[in-house]
Amino acid sequence: MPSTPSQPPGDDSRLFVAALARGVSVLAAFDEQHPAMTLPELASACGLTKSAVQRFAHTLWTMGYLRKDPKSKRFSLSPLSLQLGMRYLQTSPFVLGGHAFLHTLNRTSQETCSLAEPDGIDMVYVARFATHKEMFVNMAVGTRLPMYCSAGGRAVMSRLDDRRVKEILRQSSRTAYTGNTITTLDKLTQEVEFARKHGFGRSNGEIYPGDITISAPVVAPGGTPVGSVNVSVPSSRWSFEEAQSVFGPQVVETAQAISASRTIHTTPPYYDQAAGTAV
Repeated sequence: MPSTPSQPPGDDSRLFVAALARGVSVLAAFDEQHPAMTLPELASACGLTKSAVQRFAHTLWTMGYLRKDPKSKRFSLSPLSLQLGMRYLQTSPFVLGGHAFLHTLNRTSQETCSLAEPDGIDMVYVARFATHKEMFVNMAVGTRLPMYCSAGGRAVMSRLDDRRVKEILRQSSRTAYTGNTITTLDKLTQEVEFARKHGFGRSNGEIYPGDITISAPVVAPGGTPVGSVNVSVPSSRWSFEEAQSVFGPQVVETAQAISASRTIHTTPPYYDQAAGTAV
């Protein structure tokens, strides 16, 4: 259900190294549905020839980023591949600057709290504190969710102009993941307007049934959105109305505190895929 990263812009530039992009695509091919693959399976997943994938896979295996089962000849990611993502978490001003505030929110709310960043037309979870209570949705760090149907995405869009919001929504698949997923442009625009008016976005079981999320935007100086603060609770313990009433003010306060912190001032703008520019 989580989204797959889209092709980055600029692939027609003379600076673009196609061989490097193909090598990265081999690492990106592994997911929950494909944890281990043979060379033909990898070639099919990457859209590359078997000979090309063989060279890339061998190189990545030699470097330690892939494992290879000696019997089945299947490749899989190795623990070393975690370093690629960990480097981001260790250097992101948004993650480092927001971590302490997120921890405080987790202790205050006693519910699962997270930070998410916009990436193209998706939101990517970059930090998380889980609750000790009942929790049936494991939104691990690195999970990607579409902006249009996630509370964090609506929070971020609430700080963008109408033209960019329309472009994001039109580029989105607007798939109905559940019976609650809002997919029409009119109603999605209304949700963005709600976030602008109240300071927080909301979603009620639109991606995972029974999952309620309340989110507020984190902004850099000048008002550019750089991420969102989220509280997620199950509908078995909270009604949608109660969650908004209780956690709306909490996520807004936390987002404002992170926005005002000095560390967030060094967070670079994100690339707005819909607009084709850095925001």
